Amino acid sequence: MSQSLNIAIIGAGLSGISAARSLAAAGHAVVLFDKSRGSGGRLSSKRTEFGNFDLGAQYFTARDHGFRQELKTWLDARYVEEWTPNLYQYDQNGLQLSADNQQRFVGYPRMTAWSRGLLEGLELVSSTRIEKLQAQDDGQWLLLDDQQQTHGPFARVVVATPAPQAVPLLAPASQLAQAASQVEMLPGWTLALSFAEPLDTQVDACFVRQGPIDWISRNSSKPGREQSDSWVIQSTPAWAQEHLDTDKDSIAGSLQAAFSEVLGIKVPATQFSHVHRWLYARPGQQCEWGALAAPELGLYACGDWCLGGRVENAWLSGQQAARTLLSKP
Repeated sequence: MSQSLNIAIIGAGLSGISAARSLAAAGHAVVLFDKSRGSGGRLSSKRTEFGNFDLGAQYFTARDHGFRQELKTWLDARYVEEWTPNLYQYDQNGLQLSADNQQRFVGYPRMTAWSRGLLEGLELVSSTRIEKLQAQDDGQWLLLDDQQQTHGPFARVVVATPAPQAVPLLAPASQLAQAASQVEMLPGWTLALSFAEPLDTQVDACFVRQGPIDWISRNSSKPGREQSDSWVIQSTPAWAQEHLDTDKDSIAGSLQAAFSEVLGIKVPATQFSHVHRWLYARPGQQCEWGALAAPELGLYACGDWCLGGRVENAWLSGQQAARTLLSKP
């Protein structure tokens, strides 16, 4: 494809950024749109006077060869750092060291810093919720936002949002919309806590296999987050579904009580507490689509929900969407 095209990417999470970087590198004019003020999607972090808290994805691993090659450049640029926590697991047998020895990486000094580094040189239109795609007679697309403003025209559109949000955007390509509609996205609650003094525990991270909690991390054990003794507790999807509309104070109380039980210590009063609800925390099933495409319409879709739900797979899905688009005349 030698002609430079105007391409819109809806969603500035990792998958959308991945596609944008490949398409821009191929010489196309790419514009990213995101409903949030920033970027990164579920690579979300909260900056506070007590330090940076990772509210979404807690870390990522690297298995794919191409992804590992990219990782080397990110490490050199200090967008990311390796994280080597004291890792535990908790189940019916209690708290014990985990045998999981995978390499883990985190954005530095917070998860969103990774996405912001990757956005360098790309155009991002933030705080803009795209609600509809309008086909034009010349085969191009206009994007209509929730303020009834139009953006474009664009020769190609890549939808890189969670599956439920992608369905209405993909309506002009019924086969893509139907595929996305089959994907269930599971919710989750995240509780961020900070303490004036370090908790008396060796645990830096823990996979929890019973009760309302799915994951615990000593957020301050990650590089660049050492300002206070900070923790992030994430619920299981099933518990979140049961408590989807429960008030945040009750959510905080329940998760903090379970947190104390897992660590086996009395948790003191916090100096900071924050609760965040994720309606679309993770895909509920494993799909192997890679990406979705309707080349005859110039529409594409990508996201972790297309390829198995891991952070790495969000990146790989964006790469596949870009390759498919570039292979079409």
